[in-house]
Amino acid sequence: MFIAHLPAGYLLAKTIRLRTPGRKAVMTAALLGAIAPDLDLFYFYTLDGRQHHHHSYWTHYPSVWFALMLLAWGASRIKPWSTGGTWLLIFSMSGFLHLLLDFIVGDIPLLAPWSMRFHALATVQAQYPPWWLNFLLHWSFFLELLIIAVSVCIMVSGRRKTESPSGNPFSTGIHDE
Repeated sequence: MFIAHLPAGYLLAKTIRLRTPGRKAVMTAALLGAIAPDLDLFYFYTLDGRQHHHHSYWTHYPSVWFALMLLAWGASRIKPWSTGGTWLLIFSMSGFLHLLLDFIVGDIPLLAPWSMRFHALATVQAQYPPWWLNFLLHWSFFLELLIIAVSVCIMVSGRRKTESPSGNPFSTGIHDE
């Protein structure tokens, strides 16, 4: 995936619909988790000199994100009213979702650190000169566009509800009865 990680994190946060204080913090945790695995790109381009595929770094190990989810879940069970455990759980769930989306065509080391063999559901064939064009013309890019479209629809419908005085997105502002 290239462009749908943030919208997918947004959809995850909207789907959870937690009734905890700090909804903006919950959304922030989901959005940060959605892009956190790709923070390794800074290392990839600056210090590593693009010598290793960035999916080979620990930030793309499902075991890391699964362990983080278990730790966060345990913390939220020990102190149920603590929002920190909840935010960490949402952050790690969103990071794990990132890896699930990358797994579609992105070669993920599913069993890392025990095995560095890469796996993907589908392979993007190199047919066109700029490498990224192969991804844009692959069926998986339609899935990215679908994720983006759904998240935009939910965001727009949420704003319409808050903008109308009655909470009805189809309200004209005149007494609807």
